[in-house]
Amino acid sequence: MHIDHAVGGPVRQVGITAVASCLPELEVTSHDLQEQITMASGLRLPARMLERVTGIVSRRSVAEGEYASTLAVRAARTALSRAGLNPYDVDLLVFASATRDVAEPATAHIVQAELGSRAHALDVTNACNSFVNGIDTARAMILAGRARRALVVTGETPSRAVQRAPSGPGRLRDGFAGYTFGDAGAAVVLEAVDRGGILDVDTETHSEHWSVGGIFGGGSRHPRGDEHTYFHGDGSELREVFEKVGTSVLDRMRQRTGLAWNDFRHILVHQVTVPYLERFVELTGVPRDRLVVTVPELGNMASATLGVQLDLVHGELGPGDRVLFVGLGGGVSIMTMVWEKA
Repeated sequence: MHIDHAVGGPVRQVGITAVASCLPELEVTSHDLQEQITMASGLRLPARMLERVTGIVSRRSVAEGEYASTLAVRAARTALSRAGLNPYDVDLLVFASATRDVAEPATAHIVQAELGSRAHALDVTNACNSFVNGIDTARAMILAGRARRALVVTGETPSRAVQRAPSGPGRLRDGFAGYTFGDAGAAVVLEAVDRGGILDVDTETHSEHWSVGGIFGGGSRHPRGDEHTYFHGDGSELREVFEKVGTSVLDRMRQRTGLAWNDFRHILVHQVTVPYLERFVELTGVPRDRLVVTVPELGNMASATLGVQLDLVHGELGPGDRVLFVGLGGGVSIMTMVWEKA
């Protein structure tokens, strides 16, 4: 019987010590995307419909020859550089994304091969909560003594699952939520810290809603067939599910930690559309000045959303500043994470 040996002594607190993100250079406006759909499908759409309905002006898209691992590797190299580390300083590598390069093996191995590291490598996937789940998984392994330092990366290329040639109005509606997607990558380094760190994590899962939206191809249900490789899901139905689920996970976090909204320097929220974000603010009472709004210019970046937002504000944070992560993912799951900069 093989017995795993811990690599270090007990750790009391784990923190994020470096952050990076990666945005593809190619910008696709909602106007451009709508023109592509119109030309490919022959459907006549109202002027500026995509932009008016979603509030998304533009998003980034990978170019030919760029993949989920490409964005993850770029973000990882930047994060390691900012931390003053080389790839061999990491003993756990987690690729945490709703997107992957291939069905098998784990995309973490593709990332690792590019980086040149020799860490224990694995994938974590849970729709748009993948990156936060990956951070939580790495934190748990460090607390358990199974790793000293972890690199958690994501690379999201949901633009590749967008139906640009819907066969009719019904197919357009079924895949409409996919038109919010933008591509991005992010990375964080996790290790033991003397103060602060990740103070609280909570999740709430309502798996009875797993079929509301997703990309259903590539598994044992639909191993082949182009139609199943596109995102399917009604955006309004997804929104109704999240509203039905409610704000209980946020209420529990505040009661458990004793923290009020104003105790957070920033509140990072997964963003699908501008109206969706406005509804979130209305339901939760989160102050708008605490949000890092990315959706109008970058779209719905799946699990990379919170990583990109963190990278945008990380440089301005000082010791003791707290950040709240709020993840929303298909399946359906809601996740909160409280992090304090050391």
